[in-house]
Amino acid sequence: MSDSLTFLDDEDSSELASAVDSSPDLIIDDADRYSRLRLISWWRQEKLAAAKVLVVGAGALGNEVIKNLALLGVGTTYVIDLDNVEPSNLSRSVLFRAEDGGQPKAEVAARRATEINPEVTIKGIRGDVITDLGLGLFAEVDVVIGCLDNREARLWVNRQCWKVSTPWVDSGIQEIQGVVKVFVPPHSSCYECTMTERDYQLMNLRYSCPLLRREDILAGKVPTAPTIASMMAALEVQEALKLLHGMPVAAGSALVFNGVTNQFYSTKLPFRDDCLSHETYPDPVALPIGHAATARSLFEAARSTLDGPFRLALDRDLVTELECPRCGWRKDVFRPRTKVAMADAVCPTCRESARPAMVSEIDEDSPLADRSLADLGIPAYDIVRVDGPAGSGFFLLAGDRATAMAT
Repeated sequence: MSDSLTFLDDEDSSELASAVDSSPDLIIDDADRYSRLRLISWWRQEKLAAAKVLVVGAGALGNEVIKNLALLGVGTTYVIDLDNVEPSNLSRSVLFRAEDGGQPKAEVAARRATEINPEVTIKGIRGDVITDLGLGLFAEVDVVIGCLDNREARLWVNRQCWKVSTPWVDSGIQEIQGVVKVFVPPHSSCYECTMTERDYQLMNLRYSCPLLRREDILAGKVPTAPTIASMMAALEVQEALKLLHGMPVAAGSALVFNGVTNQFYSTKLPFRDDCLSHETYPDPVALPIGHAATARSLFEAARSTLDGPFRLALDRDLVTELECPRCGWRKDVFRPRTKVAMADAVCPTCRESARPAMVSEIDEDSPLADRSLADLGIPAYDIVRVDGPAGSGFFLLAGDRATAMAT
C-alpha cells in the first residue's frame, strides 16, 4: 500500500505534511483524542499505549504527573503512596476534592485520572515504596517517576532502579523553585552519587539510637505552590516521554529552575566509582512461588541452580522482637525496621525503652527459615538474593505476579 496522508477536516495540508515523517497511512481524525499528538513527527502513540510507568508519590507533583500520563494515553500507570488526602492537599493537588478527605491518595488519584482518560489503566497502591513494593515491579515497568519529599525514599528508589536497570526521573520542589534529574542505569551518575555526609546525617535523624523510627521527626512539610508542581511535573513527564520513545536524554544531569528570577540552568551531576547504589542484578531465575512461601521452600527451589548451604539476604533489616532491658518483657514483632516506631518499643510494664533484635540474613539452619517470606519482610513479587558457598543466585517470586501487576 502506498504512503498517504488523509485529512478528515479542512486544515492546511502543506503545514501538516511537514510535521510528519513517512509513516504509512497517517490519518488525522478529530474524533481521535490523540490526533494532535500524532502530528509530532517522532510520536508513536502505540509505544505509549504499551508502556508501563511507576509513579512514586501522589502529592502535588504526583497529581500533575499522573494527570499528564493519563492525558498522553500511557497504557498502564502504577501509583504508590502511603498517605491519605488531607485538607492541605487541596490547594496543590488537581485530582483531589474535599470529599476525598481520609481516603488513600494513590487510590483517589488513580480513580480521578481514569475519569480523565478511560482508555488508560491506573492502579493505586496504598503503601510504602520501601517495604511494600517488590523489585519485580521495578523491573517490569519502563520508567519510574519520583514525586517524593524525603531522601530516604529517593535513595531506596534509586537503588531499586539500579538493581534492575530501570531509568528513573526525580524532582524536588520548594516554594516556587524546583529541580528535575534524569538517571539511566547503569552508566550515568545516580541520586546517591550526589549525596553528601550532611544528607546521610539528616536522613539518619529520623531514627533513634536503637535505629527505630522517630515519630516526631518525619518528612518535612515543604512549602510549595501548585504552579511549581505543575512545571516540574511537566518536565518529569517530558523526560519520561523521551525515554519511552528511545530518544536521547541528559542522563546524570539536573535541570534547575529559579522561579524568583525565572532562570533555568542545567548541571552535570558527579559520578562516584565507589557509589553503593551501583549494583546491578543479573537476570533473575523465575520461581513459581510467592512471598507466602517459607524461606525453606525458597532454598529448596534454589537447589536447581545453586549449591547449598544457603543464606537469604534481607534488603530490609528485620526487627524480630523487642526486649526490655530492665524487666525482661518481650514482644514478637517481625516487621522491617522502618515500620517499627519508638512508641512500639515502650515496655508496658516499666515504661523503659525496649531494645530491638534485628537480623539482615536468614541461614538455612535457622528456625526463621520456617517463617514465610512475608513474615521476613519480603514484599510480593520481589527479587531475592540467596547466597551459597560458590556464589549468589537471584530469584524472582513469580508466583505473586498476577496479584502485584493486576490492574
